[in-house]
Order: sequence, then structure tokens, then C-alpha cells
Amino acid sequence: MIKIFAQYLIFPGIVFSFLIGAMGFWLERKLTARFQYRIGPPWYQNFIDVTKLFLKETILPKDASRMMFMLSPIVSLSATALVCIILANNYFLNRSFLGDIIVVLYLLLIPSLFTILGALSSKNPLALVGAAREIKLMLAYEFVFITCLIIAIVKSGNSVMLSDITGLQILNKPNIISFSGAIAVLLSIFYVQAKLCIVPFDAAEAEQEIMAGTVIEYSGPLLGFYKISKLMLYFSLPLFIISLFIKIRTQTTFERYLVFFLIYILIIFVMSVIKNINPRMRIKDAVQFFWFLLFPLGILGIILAQLGL
Repeated sequence: MIKIFAQYLIFPGIVFSFLIGAMGFWLERKLTARFQYRIGPPWYQNFIDVTKLFLKETILPKDASRMMFMLSPIVSLSATALVCIILANNYFLNRSFLGDIIVVLYLLLIPSLFTILGALSSKNPLALVGAAREIKLMLAYEFVFITCLIIAIVKSGNSVMLSDITGLQILNKPNIISFSGAIAVLLSIFYVQAKLCIVPFDAAEAEQEIMAGTVIEYSGPLLGFYKISKLMLYFSLPLFIISLFIKIRTQTTFERYLVFFLIYILIIFVMSVIKNINPRMRIKDAVQFFWFLLFPLGILGIILAQLGL
């Protein structure tokens, strides 16, 4: 019982996910700094930022719906933690259950939904603008990601268990080594960019326009919960992509971790390149990009997957 609890809480559970996510976010910030000929933050900067937030006072807006305002970041973090536990236990300990891929999809909706609810409950005009933008983005990128999941399910013989999807890749070849799999990985990376509000899809938190948008009224530990949730998503979302499409056969536990970290770093690097070579998209352009370019590409990927390509 203690061992299982430790696996869920520490390794490869919540604490491990937070640490790797924080280092992944630091790597992305460091790469961005180097692209801009800056030195960038030290490796421990994210840990300092989160710690400082929990040492500060939480200020509640006067006209806010206090219950929803305070509950939103807590629920967001809880859902993200569950996602990390499910994905990490599947990838590193080969634990899975029927329909876990559907459960993960639903849980990944919760952080975005409660970020929107938290912004709406604050009654701040700029937060309302950020919430409206996030709603539009969600309606765009979630449909694209669903096509990616369908591709993975079709290529696994219509299984909705992560263990089956990863297991078939180990026995045969990674899904990325196919036309449909390569398309799904490309679409998934854009999905992660939008889910994490990274340029060019950061309109919901555009500092230069709406001063952090959805989280403008948050401070202290409540903002810290949002920050931890985002750091953990920096771990869980790339891990989800790796589990679905880039699971490579390894002989030892060391090789499994080495392969994961190499692929993880590569995904962070690609995301950083996309961030630094593109300007922020207007919300209208971002929605059109997902609906009229990526979504048809996802449908093409599903057709190719059905054909075994």
C-alpha cells in the first residue's frame, strides 16, 4: 500500500511530473533566451517563482464570485495531477485500465474549462476577454486533437487502452513511422502549443494586450496552483504524444528513461522553435488555422490510418 501511494505521489507520480515539467519549462525559456541572444534564467528559476507565490497574500477581487474564483485553480491542478499519474504509470510502470485514453481526454479538458470559469468569476473585463478567447481556441484545438486520438486508436486495432497502443508500437514499430502517425504527431505538437498558451497561440494570456488575461486577478497561492498545473502539463502533454505515437522498444529501464528524455527534449525544442519564429496569431486566424488547415489534415490522417498507412 505504501509503495503504491509513493508511486502515485512521488515517482513516477505527482512530484516527478512537477519536477520534469518545471525543467521542461526552464529548457523552453532557456532556448527562447538563446534565440534572442540572452542568457536566460537559471535552472531553479521556476521553483523560486512558485515558492514566492505561496509566500504571498491572496487578494480576492471585490465583486468576484469567491467560491468559483478560489475553487477553479484547485480543480485545475487536481485534474492535471490525475493526468500525470495515469500517463506516467502507463509509460514507466506499464499500468493501464480500459478506456484510460478517454479518461485522459476528459481530464485534459478540465484545466482549460476551470481557467475559463475562474476568469469569468473574477468579473474583470480583461479576464473576460481572455476567457472568450480561450473558449474559441478550445473549440478549435480540441477537435484537432480528437482526430489525433482516433488515428492512434485505429492503428492499435480500435483499442482505447494506452497499454495496447504502446504495446503494439513496441512489438511492431512506433506510429510516427507512418504517414498517418507523422501527421498526428505534427497536429499534436500544435495542440500542445495552444493548450499551454504558447506563442503563436497565446492570445488568451497576451501580456501586451490584456495583461495575462484569464489569470490577471489571481495572486498568491491561487496563482501558484495555476502555475504548478501548467508546469505539470509541460510534462504530461509531451508524454501523451510519446505514448501514443513514439513508443520505442527498449531493453532496460535505463534505456526507457533515456529514450523518453531524449524525445521529450526534442519535443520541447520543436515547440520553442515554433514559438520563436512566429508572431502571436489573432484569435480569428488561430481558429481558422485549426479548423480549415489542421482539422482537414487530421481527417486525412484518419483515412490513411484506416488504409494501414
